[in-house]
Amino acid sequence: MLQINNIEVMYNNVVLVLKGVSLEAKEGKITTVLGANGAGKTTTLKAISGLLRPERGDITRGNIEFGGERIDRLAGFEIVKKGIVQVFEGRRVFVNLTGDENLIAGGHIEPSTAEMNARKDLVYSYFPRIKERRNIRSGYLSGGEQQMLAVGRALMSNPKMVLLDEPSLGLAPMIVEEIFGIIKRLNEEQGVTFLLVEQNAALALEYADYGYVMENGSIVMEGEAEALRTNSDVQEFYLGMAEGGERKSYRDVKHYRRRKRWLS
Repeated sequence: MLQINNIEVMYNNVVLVLKGVSLEAKEGKITTVLGANGAGKTTTLKAISGLLRPERGDITRGNIEFGGERIDRLAGFEIVKKGIVQVFEGRRVFVNLTGDENLIAGGHIEPSTAEMNARKDLVYSYFPRIKERRNIRSGYLSGGEQQMLAVGRALMSNPKMVLLDEPSLGLAPMIVEEIFGIIKRLNEEQGVTFLLVEQNAALALEYADYGYVMENGSIVMEGEAEALRTNSDVQEFYLGMAEGGERKSYRDVKHYRRRKRWLS
C-alpha cells in the first residue's frame, strides 16, 4: 500500500535527517517504526504527509508511493484526499472547539452532511467516552480523551491509512491500553491500515504486525513484530531486558547504548 523508496530528507539544504530510508506498510496491517528521540521517526511521517516544506525540509532523493501512485510531490491536503491522515504527537486538538466540532473539522472533505453524520456515529461507537463529552470544549478533556478525539477526528475523513505519532506519550498505562485496543479493533473491523511511530517498543510490538527499527536517520533492522520482540538486541536495546529475560536498569541500558551501535 505505502512504499518509501530510499528517501533522503534535508532541512535548510544543510541538515541531512533521513539517510536512504526504505520501508513498506502493507494494506490492512499495523506497521510500527521504533527508535529513540531524534532517530528520524517523526520526519518520516511528515515526509509521507507532505508536511516537510512548511518546516523548510525537502525530500532530496528517492520517492514515496501510495497505492502505486507517487505522492511525495503532493501538497498535504492532496495527500489527505488520497486517503492518508496523520495524528500528531501531542494530540493537537482544537482546544476552543467542542469534541463534536473537532470531529466536524476532521470531516470537512466528506461530500454531504449525511455522510459526515454517519462518520461521527462510527467514531462515537468506538469512542463512547468522547460521545458522552462531545459538547465540552476539548481543552477541558483529559489527555487520554484528547488522544481519543484526535484519532476520531482522523477517522472522519474515511482514511485508508492513519499515521500515528507517539500516541502513548504522556498517558497513563490503562488509558494507553484502551486506546491501543481500539486501534486494533479499527484495524480488524474497519480495515484501517496504521503506521505507528512509538518509543514504547514493548507496546508497539504487542499490537503491530511488522516493525522497523530506526537509528540516526536510517533503518537498521526490520521484521515480523514477534521476531523483533524476541530479538536479543531489541530486547536489550529497547525493552531493557538482559539475556535470560531479566529486566535491566535504565543505567545499564544507557551504558549499552553508548558502547554498542546498530551500525558497526
